[in-house]
Amino acid sequence: MLPILLLLLPALSPALAWIPVEDWESGNVTASVGESGQCVCHVYLPDAAFPADRVQHMQEVSKDLILEVEIQMNKMVSYEAKLEVYLKELKALTYRAAMLESSPDNYIKLDFELLRIELREFEVLVSQLKVSLNSSSPIFDSLYTEIHNMTLIVNQLETYDKSNLEVIRIEFAKLQKKLEECQKDQELVEPDIGNCNHTGIMSISKPTVVQVNAHLDAGFQYGGWGKDSKPVRGFESMYYYGAYSSPSVHDFYLYSNYDNLILRSAFKHHGIPNGWEGTGNNYIVHGNTIYYQLNTPFSMSKLNLTSSEYNYRVIPAASQTFSYSYSANQNMDFAADENGLWVMYASEESKGKIVLAKIDEKSFGIEDEWNTGVYKQLAGNAFMACGVMYATKSVDLNTEEIFYAFDTKTGQEKHLNIRFQKFQEKYSNLDYNPTDQKLYMYNSGYYVTYNVKFNEA
Repeated sequence: MLPILLLLLPALSPALAWIPVEDWESGNVTASVGESGQCVCHVYLPDAAFPADRVQHMQEVSKDLILEVEIQMNKMVSYEAKLEVYLKELKALTYRAAMLESSPDNYIKLDFELLRIELREFEVLVSQLKVSLNSSSPIFDSLYTEIHNMTLIVNQLETYDKSNLEVIRIEFAKLQKKLEECQKDQELVEPDIGNCNHTGIMSISKPTVVQVNAHLDAGFQYGGWGKDSKPVRGFESMYYYGAYSSPSVHDFYLYSNYDNLILRSAFKHHGIPNGWEGTGNNYIVHGNTIYYQLNTPFSMSKLNLTSSEYNYRVIPAASQTFSYSYSANQNMDFAADENGLWVMYASEESKGKIVLAKIDEKSFGIEDEWNTGVYKQLAGNAFMACGVMYATKSVDLNTEEIFYAFDTKTGQEKHLNIRFQKFQEKYSNLDYNPTDQKLYMYNSGYYVTYNVKFNEA
């Protein structure tokens, strides 16, 4: 039997706490006062071995409990951080919704499905936090209510968008088509598609201003738009558009038909990768391929819209010195007509006069060339129709003139005086399309078209 001071009892108390009371009957405990007045407890234990296994079990359980507490604390820290992030996002969503409700003029197109996803994620986080804390605090009920209210607001705003803005856009598209049909009736031009049995252009109709560009920004003054001049099957109604605030080529947008062009609903976007950027804006789409002027090396380039493959060809004689009068960097001007694909440029050898070259589409090389008598820097732009190159120049702020023609079939040139109206003073792209015998102009950020009337043979 061993006497043990009371001061040492706390060391045994954890172990004794694991010994059932009935096991204590085999021992005896007495108390007395020592010589110095301290309280002395005498514990008489039987000779049986000390329960070390129970003490070890207790220690393992304690470690497990400490580890579990640490895990839960870490979760709390993580949930707290997430909660702060989602509270900020919820504030942002509330602000965006309030802005839309307060003024339709401040409308920013919202991705309503994304809003719903964010709200669902926030709701999941609150649920996890509530389960982790095993709490039914009124704070959680308040958060659930706010999430539910925000969801209702998002659904209402989406309904507002569909019932107002989308309808307005559709009605606007219908109005544009009616306007175009009205102008067609006034012009009474009946195109004879594919027929080149005539003596050249007789007149150009009044302009049809379709609308401002897809970026809704008149500051995007340098660009081009139109239809594929040799469409592949299934893409006969496709339109294209590309523009920027400087005479650079960065990307192109494709639209499945005229209605989607008006609604700015592109089915494909081609962002030009590094190394393939272009300059100038006299590009066209021909045979489901975009032809444009490449920066480095200075050359003609093409992008296959089906395979997204790029290619280029250097024209050694082409010069970067000469551009059209309306815009810089328009050194190469691509065109297409009933006879195929063309490129117009000027060279040092031609002393700045336009050189007209026929492009072999298969080899992407130059098939033939003609030297014209018009200085490129005096022309506003140029286009091809039935193998004839037509050059334009400005008469005044509102009037343009086709003043020169070069016939590749006869090698003869003519000086003309065919005037037509402009919507704005300057433009960066003018191309004839043989599929509908129209001129497509990109006029200071606006889509503009003209009907072309030819002289009968």
